[in-house]
Amino acid sequence: MRRFASFREFYPFYLSEHAHPVCRRLHFIGSLLVLAVIAFALASGRLAWLLLVPVIGYGFAWIGHFAFEKNRPATFEHPLYSLAGDWVMFWDVLRGRVRL
Repeated sequence: MRRFASFREFYPFYLSEHAHPVCRRLHFIGSLLVLAVIAFALASGRLAWLLLVPVIGYGFAWIGHFAFEKNRPATFEHPLYSLAGDWVMFWDVLRGRVRL
């Protein structure tokens, strides 16, 4: 298992594990759907919908890794950095720093 001293050190590795554009697109779609489900659950008061958040988020990401990237998701070895990486990459896509 590779060790990282900080998220700043981890993030370039995280991006390298998301080189396939379909993998990045699936991550982005999954994150967008997570935000939509959270907004819906809070706006409607149907908080049971929040149970779908990890299924949607990890589901889309893991399909990208296993089917397209052909690697093991960083979640298994670096769960917190990986979760942060998902959201930083999502924001970087929105800002045009990471291409879909």
